[in-house]
This record gives sequence, structure tokens and C-alpha cells, in this order.
Amino acid sequence: MRGSIRLGKIFGIPIGLHISWFLIFAFFTISMSLTFRDTTSWSIPHCWFLGAAISLLLFVSVLLHELAHSIIAIRNGVPVKSITLFIFGGVARIGRESSKPSAEFRMAIAGPACSLLLAGLFTLIWWPTHNVNDSIGELTAWLGGINLSLAVFNLIPGFPLDGGRVLRSILWGATHNYRRATNIASKIGKIVAYLMVAGGVVFLIFGDWYSGIWLAFIGWFLNNAATTSNKQAEIRNSLNGLFAKDVMSRNCALIPNDLSLRQLVQTYIMPSGKRCFYIADGDRLGGIITLDDIKKVPESDWDSMNVIQTMTPVANLQTAQPDENALDVVERMDEAELERMPVLVNGQLVGVIERDELMQLLQTRADLGVQS
Repeated sequence: MRGSIRLGKIFGIPIGLHISWFLIFAFFTISMSLTFRDTTSWSIPHCWFLGAAISLLLFVSVLLHELAHSIIAIRNGVPVKSITLFIFGGVARIGRESSKPSAEFRMAIAGPACSLLLAGLFTLIWWPTHNVNDSIGELTAWLGGINLSLAVFNLIPGFPLDGGRVLRSILWGATHNYRRATNIASKIGKIVAYLMVAGGVVFLIFGDWYSGIWLAFIGWFLNNAATTSNKQAEIRNSLNGLFAKDVMSRNCALIPNDLSLRQLVQTYIMPSGKRCFYIADGDRLGGIITLDDIKKVPESDWDSMNVIQTMTPVANLQTAQPDENALDVVERMDEAELERMPVLVNGQLVGVIERDELMQLLQTRADLGVQS
């Protein structure tokens, strides 16, 4: 997610903190601190400290929720690219969707199950301590309630919330149709989103601005997420039955491998505006060079540096075969965060799958009502 601060890795998964997290952290800390000032006789610094502690532990809980999703995903062969904490909680970014409804169910239910487990854990800590230490009692009581609320909220059958994904997995298993299951779950997700917005308006009418704005905002966010998720499912469905040769571009002429960087810039890049070129090695693909590769080299060295010295060799590239399933190729591109992938036959370049061109092709097919 753009605008994120990298914190490190857990189980090999990069953990990030989106800049919007600081807004919700400050908001939640202030709200909790004011609550304690109104309901206890604690000092102001003590209220602030406990408010900040609850806010931090809340997002640790959210992180554990997302890690539960991620661990189950990895165990089911679904790669996890990163976890990012942001204003609405957290999001685990996966490299591709699960291939079976059973795996989807396990991945979706893992997060709420983790939150329920945390709610129980904090309650167990609260039980023997709340009469001994007021601060620990308040902290564990709030965190137990928040984690319970997080589990219940995520189990709402509104796609793409966890509950919506659980619903999709059940529908997928019953209908054996991923597209239909996603479409139904997305429609239910939109209904839930509209109800949230309507509920927010009701709160506003009765003067509860805080609850009204927050609920309406979440509803709006959920509606957009449901729409986006359904479009992604449509794209996945459009790729069914297609192969790499069906979606690749054949306009990918090789350039000589004896060019200097300056010759490449003046002869090929400037006249065409292209940012990526494939370099010949006889009649085979030798490698690929992009504008970003060239920009890493000082212009003063462009005359002395050869394209071979700057390119990414074919041995370091991910490539596809013409008869490879198009969906498998796109999922590999997503997993590796690639914008393009060469298609080779016996080392010879026969085409290139460009992400932008592929999306345009799929959009055109959708506009024409063409299915796979």
C-alpha cells in the first residue's frame, strides 16, 4: 500500500504502517483518554498513558488478526505479499486468490477466530485482576470488548469483510461457480454497506455525529471495496479458457545487443517513447532493459556502457509459454509485482504480456459482453 512505513517482517511477511494509521491512533488515544478522565479519578498523564497503551495493543490485536489470515493462506499455498495497518484496521495483501472454496473458508474464518481468542484471553486476564489493579482491569476490559466487536463486525456477511468471504466460500462450494458466488456476495456486501450509510444518517439525525459519520464512512468504504472485488472477480473469470498466446502482444521486436546506452536512447527511446526493450542474443532473447535501468547509469557513462551490461538477463526473468493458462500467468505477475512478462518458445521471443494492454483487452471483452 502506497504511503506506508516499513516496520520489518514477521514469518517472512513484510509489515507496514500506513500514514492514515497515525490519524486513527491519535483519535482513539484522545477518545480513550477523555473517557478515563470522565469516569475515573486518575491523573491526566495516567489517562493519556492508558489511552495510548490501549490504542497500541488494539493495533497489535489487528496485526495478529491479519497474521492469522496470512498464516492460513500460506499453508494453503497462497502467497502473502505484505500486511499493512491503516485507518480501518489492517489488510493482508495476497499474491493470488485461493483456488478452492475450502481454502477460502479457512483463510476467511481465521481472522475472526483469532479476534475471538484474544477477546477470551483478555477476559481471562481481567477476571482475577480487575479488583486488584484498576488500570489493568480497564485495559483488559476494553481490549476484550474491542476484540469481540472486531470479530463480530468482521463476521457480518458483507463482502469483502471476512464474513462476506466466508459466505462466498460457502456459495462457491455449493454452486461450483466462483464468479456467481462472488457476484452474490458482492451484492450482499453492497446491501450491508447501504444499510450502514442509512444507519449513519439516522445517527446524524438524532444528533450522534460521531457514530453517524463513522458508520456512514465505513459503509461508503465497504461499498467501494465490494465493487472493486467484484470487478477483480470478473477479470479472473474473463481469463478462464484463455492462454498466454491469446492475450500477449506480438509487437515486441528485438534490438541489437551491441548498442551503447546513448544509441538506445537516441535511436529507439526518443523516437518511440517506449520504456522497455528486448535485447537479442542471436535469434534468442538475451534480456530486457527498461528506462529505469538506464536512469540508474550516469549520463556521462552512456557512451561507454553497453545494453548487455545494463540489462536484466533472461535467466533472471520470469517467462511464460504460449500454451500456459492466462490466469496462471497473471497470478504469477501479481505475485512478483511484474508489469510485463515475455512469452518464449525454445528461448525465442514470440510475444509479451503487458499488464496495461491486458486490462484494456479484458475491459473491451467485458464491454462487448464477450465471455471466455
